[in-house]
Amino acid sequence: MKCQKCNKPATFHITELAGGKPQELHLCEDHAREYLTSSGGEPAGGGSIAAAFHQQMIQQMAISQTAEELAVLDQQTCPVCGITFFEFRSKGRLGCPHDYECFKAQLEPLILNIHGASEHTGKSPGRCPRGSQNRTRLIRLRREMKEAIEEENYERASELRDEIRRAET
Repeated sequence: MKCQKCNKPATFHITELAGGKPQELHLCEDHAREYLTSSGGEPAGGGSIAAAFHQQMIQQMAISQTAEELAVLDQQTCPVCGITFFEFRSKGRLGCPHDYECFKAQLEPLILNIHGASEHTGKSPGRCPRGSQNRTRLIRLRREMKEAIEEENYERASELRDEIRRAET
């Protein structure tokens, strides 16, 4: 069924009692939001049940909007290791140190909630940080080599393979 005000699919079906007769409205999400908010916070018909229904509809729309935002966020990908935010959410592990920067806006509230702070205050590893940079570079090179093979760009893949061998030694 289509929205009565546009050609989008109707996802909200509202029945109002106007003058003792039921009146059905079939609206898309945008027009339903407009309809419910333009009625001054309380739909026609008044009463606490109508107000409660109105609040429930607004909450449902907010949840669906959040789900849409999450679906867009799940497609965000780290340019170094190629992990998506969806993979992080499902596995609970990041792919490389650059993910902390790539997903910073989403990870910071999570880290604050878990640890109570977003800065490390304990000991740091004694070994050189250059090792982690080299590992990150190897991850990126392997991912690029895999993509080159998938694209059947074998010359680029062999160049990357040689670069990986040099980096490993």
